[in-house]
Amino acid sequence: MTARADGWVMIAPLTAFLLLMLALPFAVDCIYAISRVSFETLRAPRIVGLQNFAIVLRDGEFWGAMLFSLRFALLVTAAEILLALALAIFLAPLLARFPWLMAPLLLPTMVAPALVGLMYRLVLHEFVGAVPYYFVLLTGDSPSFLGPDSAFWTLATIETLQWTPFALLILYTAYQSIPTEVREAAALDGPGPWQMLRLIELPLMRPALLAVGFIRFIDSFRVFDNVYTLTGAGAGGSTTTISIYIYEAFFRRNDIGVAVAASMILLAVAFALLTLVLRWSERPA
Repeated sequence: MTARADGWVMIAPLTAFLLLMLALPFAVDCIYAISRVSFETLRAPRIVGLQNFAIVLRDGEFWGAMLFSLRFALLVTAAEILLALALAIFLAPLLARFPWLMAPLLLPTMVAPALVGLMYRLVLHEFVGAVPYYFVLLTGDSPSFLGPDSAFWTLATIETLQWTPFALLILYTAYQSIPTEVREAAALDGPGPWQMLRLIELPLMRPALLAVGFIRFIDSFRVFDNVYTLTGAGAGGSTTTISIYIYEAFFRRNDIGVAVAASMILLAVAFALLTLVLRWSERPA
């Protein structure tokens, strides 16, 4: 058997798995996206063409959810990258000496987002939460952390606190992988710490920065678990993310075709962003 044939044999199980677990559900979703379908008609969808996409694109709630998700994802991604980069540089000597410290730093990422949401809901609850209680005790008043005026910032803070360690792990690894010879050669020109970071280290870390930015942006853009457990759609839909919009269309309005069409639009946006990131990462530094 030739090497080429051996290669086909080796990848056959993985190919079959992907076709079974990804291609088949995707094909069903494509059919549902262009059909009028509910739980009662799952086995007999009625083809309506692009009508579901038109409904979604004309829906103000959809664009409100997209805007909320975009603002949320941009803010959270920027905050996580900046915090993780600062921590990676600041903690580099300590982590190089005691690598085991990375384990406790990663603990927040090991907790399910839904559980994190429930935990913060108890801590920040207006009537029974510990944080509002001490605010009232010390200042006589307490902000409504989960109210419509503060919910966005509360959700962004919680998401940042949970997932900054993930960005820290990747950026610290990228920072440590910069060859010592490069730093020593650059040091001969006498640059300051800021110049070293801006002109030498950050360009070499660009692939890692782009990867972290893309992963965290997409993950934050489609966030569902902790937002749903903390505030749900919020007062007047003030905290409706695109994932919550799809959930409500699917399970509450029983409009599966519209929900799948909205998810297809989300998939197309993610694919376009991935293409841009890959092209940008291939450009010379």
